[in-house]
Amino acid sequence: MRWKPDFRRMSPYAQAFGWGLLGVGAFAPFSLWPLGILCWTGLYLLLRQPGTLQRALGVGFTFGLGQFLGGISWVYVSMHDIGGMPMALALLATFLFSAYLALFPMLAAGFFRLTHASQPHPQQMHDALSRVPRLLSPLIFAGCWVLFEILRGVLFTGFPWLSQGYAQSPPSPLAGYAPILGAYGLSFITAWLAGLTGEIWGRLRNQGWAWSPALSPIAFAIGAVIVGGISLSQISWTRPEGTPLKVSLLQGNVPQSMKWQPELYVQTLLTYFQLARSNPATLIVLPETAIPSLLSEAPPEFLQDLQRIGQEQRGNILMGIPTGENAPDRNWYANSAVSMGVDPLQVYNKIHLVPFGETTPPGFGWFLKLIQMPLPDFTNGDVDQPLMQLNNQKIAVNICYEDIFGSEIARRADEATMMVNISNTAWFGDSLAQPQHLQIAQIRALENGRPMLRATNTGMTAVIGPRGERQAVLAAFTRNALITNVQGMQGTTPFQRWYNWPVIGLCLTLLAWGLLTRRHRSA
Repeated sequence: MRWKPDFRRMSPYAQAFGWGLLGVGAFAPFSLWPLGILCWTGLYLLLRQPGTLQRALGVGFTFGLGQFLGGISWVYVSMHDIGGMPMALALLATFLFSAYLALFPMLAAGFFRLTHASQPHPQQMHDALSRVPRLLSPLIFAGCWVLFEILRGVLFTGFPWLSQGYAQSPPSPLAGYAPILGAYGLSFITAWLAGLTGEIWGRLRNQGWAWSPALSPIAFAIGAVIVGGISLSQISWTRPEGTPLKVSLLQGNVPQSMKWQPELYVQTLLTYFQLARSNPATLIVLPETAIPSLLSEAPPEFLQDLQRIGQEQRGNILMGIPTGENAPDRNWYANSAVSMGVDPLQVYNKIHLVPFGETTPPGFGWFLKLIQMPLPDFTNGDVDQPLMQLNNQKIAVNICYEDIFGSEIARRADEATMMVNISNTAWFGDSLAQPQHLQIAQIRALENGRPMLRATNTGMTAVIGPRGERQAVLAAFTRNALITNVQGMQGTTPFQRWYNWPVIGLCLTLLAWGLLTRRHRSA
């Protein structure tokens, strides 16, 4: 007898964990965007099966645990391989952080179950589910999922990494919705398509895999959404402004273990000086904390030489360097980007700091000592800092992790002609973090209709066009410069006008409607 696997006999929690883990493949570097629909279809079908609220919560939690343990495994790399934390403690911290993040899918699954039945008996639940209109249930599923994705992105300063919408960066046909609805809008559309696909699958299975006319509206809705995304991707929401700017993005590839060692300080300065001198451009960009000292403590001769390189090109140097004071009576530091050259010196101080990395929550000083953080307590920059005015371009600078917050980037980018992100990704080694971060930047460029320049220490240094396309990318873990011409853009995308409010309003409406009408549907 030939053995055939029957996944329905597998524990629903094991199935959910597997779907969540497989869903990591939808994100970079794998970028198998259809998995963003397929794996969430698996979750949808599990939640549509008869069962209790406790079962739904367990399915949501194990799905999230699989997703985050696989997708943010770079947290362990950062703490153990780079930060020097003991292996057991780093493993425990990674698991606990993933378990915390899994609470949000758990709550989304629980609320989705609550919208479908108010009676605890499984058969009553099954009857109730069968009455839910075939296009309504997927919408409620998408609303519940995205509402808790948004909550994950704001609670305790927020961690919106691996939001479902990021998997739909180009070349996904859904990317055209990003300038209108943003990353969370893409998450909503993806979850909705997953629910619709689940409806077709479930009904075909129940009908002996025979197609019926009742399924045609669902299939039409799926096709219309995909065609709509392709059509929207042809629209240019912004227009060129000024002449193209020649840029040189420097990637020093300085290992994190060497970066803050005093005896190697001069070597780091020489690395970036030689890269800047050998790769001139109108705008030369050095990554986050490329100069591992306070600006006030950097050698004046080095700063003058850098400024001279910029002036010789009738341009500017933009570099990452901490600023602040180191005095007995006052210590404060800011994670900053500083410009120098033909235009007046300008400074941007990072606004959204990383908990446990750049700011210390009360009672967690011991944690930062374990991972050997050189400057653990930065000061937040002002929210209303002006854009940098360099070579007749208005530049919205953001530093590292800041670009995962779409609304915050959109508020600064509205008046800008281009965006610049500087990052030190050496903290994450050769892990999933670098390609995932580049994929996030693609969505930011799409949302704002502007190019995004990324200068990183170890990768992935890149230029992303206003349509989210990767115009040029340097190989990771190489010492090199990316030189290209970048066209500034002007104009306002729908997302820059509305931010996430339309998606939030839609999700709240769907959730409220589902909860208010559940008794009627289960009667």
